[in-house]
Parts: sequence; C-alpha cells; structure tokens
Amino acid sequence: MTYQPRLKVQYKEQIVPALMKEFGYKNVMMVPKLVKIVISKGVGSAVADKKQIEYAIDELTRIAGQKAVVCVSKKDVASFKLRKGMPIGAKVTLRSDKMYEFLDRLVSASLPRIRDFNGINANGFDGRGNYNMGVTEQIIFPEINIDQIHKLSGMDITFVTSAPTDKEAKALLTAFGLPFKKK
Repeated sequence: MTYQPRLKVQYKEQIVPALMKEFGYKNVMMVPKLVKIVISKGVGSAVADKKQIEYAIDELTRIAGQKAVVCVSKKDVASFKLRKGMPIGAKVTLRSDKMYEFLDRLVSASLPRIRDFNGINANGFDGRGNYNMGVTEQIIFPEINIDQIHKLSGMDITFVTSAPTDKEAKALLTAFGLPFKKK
C-alpha cells in the first residue's frame, strides 16, 4: 500500500458522506473538492534589489515543498520604476498529495502560531467557490528559520474548489479544518 495524505483519506471517508448528507447530492461526483492551492508573494522591493526575489522563491519553496516560480510584470509603470518583464513576485501551485500535505501543516501547525488568533476571516470568498486569505508574516510556518529571514513579509493563499457556491465551499473548507471566525 502506498502513502496517502491524512486529509485525502479523511476527505474520501468522512467529508464526502457528510457533504452529501448536508447538501443532498445524489452522486459522489457532485460533491465539491479542493482542486489546488496557490501561494503567492508580491515583492515590490525587487525593483530596487534583485536579491529579494531569490529570498521569496527560497521561502515559498521551503514552505510548499515544491519549487516556486517567478512572476514578471506585464506592463511598464513609470511611477513604480517598473519595466515590462521585470520580476515582481513569486508563486507556487500545489495539487494532489502536496496540496493536502500543505493544508494539513497550515491548519495544524502554522495557523495556531499566529499571535492573538481568533480564526480566519470568512469574507474571502469570491462568489465562485474559491477562498483567498492573507498571511501577514512568513515566520508562522515551521519551515522558516527566524534567524535566516531578511525581511518580514506576508503572502496570499488561494484555495480553488470545484464548489459552485460560497456556502458549499465554506462547508468543504470547514470540514478540512480551516478555523473560520464565528459571527
């Protein structure tokens, strides 16, 4: 038997039956699933200092366990001294087993390390079943050594689901263990 991430097994055995019962799906294939997780980091200071992009890529690679890619600007912006094609950010897209492993580490190890944590904001849904959240400091991740960081910076995490509505997506992400704030 090969290795299966804990949340992947939990999705198949517990979350799918619970969502089928809650929303009245007639078929297992109708149950929404997590498609991918995108972690992105904008590095505006990279216009002046090219090393900032390398630091961002290194941090995202350590956090995600997968090589991050550079994001380049699409157009010239004179007020920011930005030219088309200059590196201004980094991102990594996680799918399948690595996605479930990252989500497990995020919920069980990283989010509890946030100071004065009361839950994540439930207003990050986009109307199509996807959820965006921001992290203000990269030091909440255990993979980041606080002595080796060059600058405190945040990142955006996007959860892309196959859910048609925000209500179904929120139920799916809550079942995975994301701690949304109570109203």
